[in-house]
Amino acid sequence: MTLKFEKSFTQQEPISEKAIARVVEILRTGRLHRYNTTPGETAEAALLEEDYARYQGSRHCLACASGGYALHVAMRSAGLKPGDKVLANAWTLAPVPGAIHNAGGVPVFVEIDENWHIDPQDLQARAEASGARFLMLSHMRGHIGDMEAIANLCDRYGITMIEDCAHTMGARFKGRRSGRFGRVAAFSAQTYKHLNSGEGGLLTTDDPDLAARAVVMSGSYMLYARHGAAPDEEVFRRIRLDTPNYSGRMDNVRAAILRVQLEGLDENIRRWNARWHILAQGLRPAGLDVPERAAHEDFVGSSIQFHARGIGDIPAFVASCAARGVELKWFGADEPQGFTSRFDSWRYLGETADLPRTRAVLATTLDMRVPLTFEEEDCRTIARIIAEEAASHAGKARA
Repeated sequence: MTLKFEKSFTQQEPISEKAIARVVEILRTGRLHRYNTTPGETAEAALLEEDYARYQGSRHCLACASGGYALHVAMRSAGLKPGDKVLANAWTLAPVPGAIHNAGGVPVFVEIDENWHIDPQDLQARAEASGARFLMLSHMRGHIGDMEAIANLCDRYGITMIEDCAHTMGARFKGRRSGRFGRVAAFSAQTYKHLNSGEGGLLTTDDPDLAARAVVMSGSYMLYARHGAAPDEEVFRRIRLDTPNYSGRMDNVRAAILRVQLEGLDENIRRWNARWHILAQGLRPAGLDVPERAAHEDFVGSSIQFHARGIGDIPAFVASCAARGVELKWFGADEPQGFTSRFDSWRYLGETADLPRTRAVLATTLDMRVPLTFEEEDCRTIARIIAEEAASHAGKARA
């Protein structure tokens, strides 16, 4: 009998009873808006900003309506103007170039290496050729590149680094939290990320002027004193009348859900990584290339990527895994399916340079979610199914 996997790859863990109870309290007040408070009351959105700034080790935090909004307002508050060029990983997800476009920037895509990191040598070459003064660095699928080399390049060329940490909330590089290398960082709280409010985002920075601009942009209506991790009044007085309102701060219901989840984030990271290692150990003996993670990279294994080389027809391999209940996503197709778009899929950006190395890397790249609704034994079953199908397809390719 052929082994099949029966669980959903898109089912998340339920929202805790503690979070539900707090949300119900807020709903009963009717005060869902971040500034709709009673005298002496601190809004849940402001409390979340305090909590996350403390967790991240940042001076300032802004709770946002989405991760994409956090990226957009991070760039605008960092000084990006329409027409400015923005260096960016060639491999990322569609909301990142969308945010660059929304902010008025012009992406300059940079090649990636075999392990899905931005290539520092190509970054230097494209920085010199383009004159770009901004870098949108996506830690795509949780892969943190050589942050020391990247930061040094940014310093040398006067480039402002904006970190997209949608997949690295809670991760570290040499003991330093992801998001603590650039001038500003953006995080996502969308359903499939490390905190789940359905949709949401967080922005962190140590720069008081940038933080003040971000707060006003988020729709403070001059009520910036009600933010939880914001700069002093004097900073706002310098920028408040010269900064537009884009109305994108988070509401109190989502903030309440996230505050409770944040308490368990580090334990969930441990659970994700235990599952990731089981999958990696099961896939490598089958000839599938799961690159070893560097010892100094404290990653979050909420998804796993591997190279499927030598198995012939990758779409057929993906389809045979799907027939057995295992959902893999391939980034090598010419037409995007779901979230698997590539740099050459975003035609609204106009003509962009071809990136042959990135194209070659993505041609063998397979991606799989690792939801915490999977038990460790489930991961052994998944690895066994993928390994069996890989062996079968490799045999056909050799025949």
